[in-house]
Amino acid sequence: MKGKHLDRPRVLRPGPWVTVTLTGLAVFGATAAMPTTLQHASTETVAAVQTVPQQRTAPRQAAPQEQVRAQAQVQKEFKAPPKAEPSAKTESSAKAEPRKQAAAPKSDARSKVIERARTWHPHTGRRVPYSQTSTHNGYRTDCSGYVSMALGLPKPGTNTVGLTSSRYTERIAMSELKKGDLVMDALGSNTTRHVVIFEKWADKEHSSYWAYEQRGRYGTDHRELDYGLSSGDEYKAYRPTSLT
Repeated sequence: MKGKHLDRPRVLRPGPWVTVTLTGLAVFGATAAMPTTLQHASTETVAAVQTVPQQRTAPRQAAPQEQVRAQAQVQKEFKAPPKAEPSAKTESSAKAEPRKQAAAPKSDARSKVIERARTWHPHTGRRVPYSQTSTHNGYRTDCSGYVSMALGLPKPGTNTVGLTSSRYTERIAMSELKKGDLVMDALGSNTTRHVVIFEKWADKEHSSYWAYEQRGRYGTDHRELDYGLSSGDEYKAYRPTSLT
């Protein structure tokens, strides 16, 4: 029996130091394999650092001389669009349309009234005789026909009552009279009613004025009058609507 126990193969068990040695070798082998992995990691880290966007620097500003040359080059190359030429139709239309005349100033309109009044040659041998039935150049030769002619109203002219209508005149104070205004007595009959054309004051006190009229039994006259200046007088001052 003893001999059988001696012939059994003997199993060797590693001692403690062998276990430590083998563990160290295993660790060394793992460590030896690590450089390749670490190398890749280092390469990727460097690449990642290199791919980080760098801060852009501001573009270099051109020198003043370069800017001037650049602007000159732009102006040289730029061409303004040609101006459109007016067509023949536009030119012909412009020639065909008459120019609008500006309205005459009131002072000129007042002067025109006096100029027309003088065409009947007042206070001269060529004056137009007074008549309620006759006409001269289409206008009646009485006082209202004469005033209608001076104001440029339609022929043969309206009568004295008609001249007081708002269509032709408006009431004003005697102190407001100006050249071309009227002084009228529109009351009574056709033998008492009368109208004259105011020209200017005869004095600073406004005690009388110069006027044109077509008076009975004489004709066209230019003389100094005081109609309407006394209190209670039936003569009143009127301004033609064409002179307002």
